[in-house]
Amino acid sequence: MRRLPLLVALLLVLLAGCTRTSDDKPGPRWQPRPGTAWQWQLSGRLDTSVDVPVYDIDGFDHSEDTVAGLHDDGRKVICYLSTGAWEEFRPDAGKFPKAVLGRGNGWKGERWLDIRRTDVLEPLMAARIDMCRDKGFDAVEPDNMDGYRNETGFPLMAADQLRYNRLIARLAHDRGLAVGLKNDLDQIPELVGDFDFAVNEQCAQYGECTALKPFVAAGKAVFHAEYEIPTGRFCADSRRLKLSSLLKKYELGAWRRAC
Repeated sequence: MRRLPLLVALLLVLLAGCTRTSDDKPGPRWQPRPGTAWQWQLSGRLDTSVDVPVYDIDGFDHSEDTVAGLHDDGRKVICYLSTGAWEEFRPDAGKFPKAVLGRGNGWKGERWLDIRRTDVLEPLMAARIDMCRDKGFDAVEPDNMDGYRNETGFPLMAADQLRYNRLIARLAHDRGLAVGLKNDLDQIPELVGDFDFAVNEQCAQYGECTALKPFVAAGKAVFHAEYEIPTGRFCADSRRLKLSSLLKKYELGAWRRAC
């Protein structure tokens, strides 16, 4: 057998060392701990002056520079996306076929998605989560993750929701991003292992906050917001349960009152 010249052999070794293998995986994900303070702002001009370690902001509305600026201030940044409902005002709205659009979800310009159609939705959601990754976000907050409990226009079952929610979690994890379970309280026992934190609205108003205990027990943050009851009615319980609780207004602007 003819020997390769020494220079060529060395070059091949160097190339082999630089090549990613199929076993390569993203580095460790961010894991917010119970009680971590946060700010949730999805509308209006972003107020970056709130002195908290976590910001949850709209993934479409904010740039890579905005995320980098928050990182420079020592913050982790969560990318808000709707993964269970279609929004007519998003730039990719035209890519969703009419067959997967269901009834309105109570918000103007939004309709539930047929989450059974993962053949259609997976590439669309993967592209959205790619956007979050490419902008430098640390995590994803996928919204409308409990369609099976609502009048969507589709005969969704609990098993459909579990399958879809786990798909969204996998898409985020494959890209090195943490991911939060939004509401969907009934499925927490099955899903707590698939998600890195929880985001909840109004568990205190409806007497449901104890359902979030599995996340806290697993050392995972629960980012919680109320809208209609004063802090005096929920903050003591929030502290006892180690929830990261805020009072917000429905438009989710900059205003906040933390426990």
